[in-house]
Amino acid sequence: MILLAVVVLLVAGASGCGVPTYRPSLSRVVNGEEVVPHSWPWQVSLQYIYNGYWYHTCGGSLISPSWVLTAAHCISSSNVYRVMLGKHNFQEAESGQKTISVVKLINHSRWNPNRLSGGYDISLLKLEQPVEFSDTIQPACLPPAGSLLPHNFGCYVTGWGNLETNGPAPNKLQQGLLLVVDHATCSQSDWWGRSVSTNMVCAGGDGIISSCYGDSGGPLNCLNDQGVWEVHGVVSFGSSLGCNYYKKPSVFTRVSDFNNWISTTIASN
Repeated sequence: MILLAVVVLLVAGASGCGVPTYRPSLSRVVNGEEVVPHSWPWQVSLQYIYNGYWYHTCGGSLISPSWVLTAAHCISSSNVYRVMLGKHNFQEAESGQKTISVVKLINHSRWNPNRLSGGYDISLLKLEQPVEFSDTIQPACLPPAGSLLPHNFGCYVTGWGNLETNGPAPNKLQQGLLLVVDHATCSQSDWWGRSVSTNMVCAGGDGIISSCYGDSGGPLNCLNDQGVWEVHGVVSFGSSLGCNYYKKPSVFTRVSDFNNWISTTIASN
C-alpha cells in the first residue's frame, strides 16, 4: 500500500515531482539542442553489458525511488541492465550521478514484440535499491488518467539518441520541441494510418525534428497549467525510412492510458 500511495502522489502532480531544480531552456529551435545540464532530472540512461562493457540502449523516466518507466521494446530477458541517473555528459564523471542495477523487468502483458504498432510498448524496471532524490535526480510526474493533449501542443522529447538518421550519437543529453499531432490527423492514410491507436501519442512529423535511435523508452515532457512537467509519452517507434520524416511523427506510448497498470504493477512487486 505504501508503494501504491507513492505512485498516486506522483500522478497527482504533488510537490516533489516534475519541477526541476535547474529549469530547462524552452527555446523553439528547429533541430534540437543540448539541454541545460540536469534540467530533466528524471531522465535515465538504460544500459546493458556486452563483452565486459556497458552500452547505452534506451532512455527512461524515474517515477519513484525504486522504479523506472521505459519501453517494452527496449527490454530483452537475456540482457543484464543498469540505469544511470543524474547524468548529462557520458564522457565525464559528474557530481551527483548514480548507477544502479535493474533487478526486475516487467513488460505489459499485452506487449507483442512482433507487432510494434499493436501498442502496449511500456515496461517498468525495478531498481536494486531506492535512489535518493537530489538536485540532479528527481522523479517525473505522470499525467492524470485518461488525459489527452490537444493538437499542436508543444512538448519536449529528451535523450541521447542519434542526432539524425545514420548520424552520430551525442555524449550530452539533447532535447527537441515536438508539436502533438492529434489522433484524427495521425491516423490519416498519408500519416501513420492504422499503425497508430488511441493509446499512443503522435508528436512531430514536420520533417525537421523527431526522436531517433537511442531515444526509445525516454520521455515526452509536457508542461501542465500549474507549471509542472508531466511525462505524457514513452518513445515507441518512428518511420523505417529514418528519423525526421515528413508526416511520420514520433509515436509514443500514451502514459495516461496506463496509470492503473503502473500503480497496480508497482504495488504488487
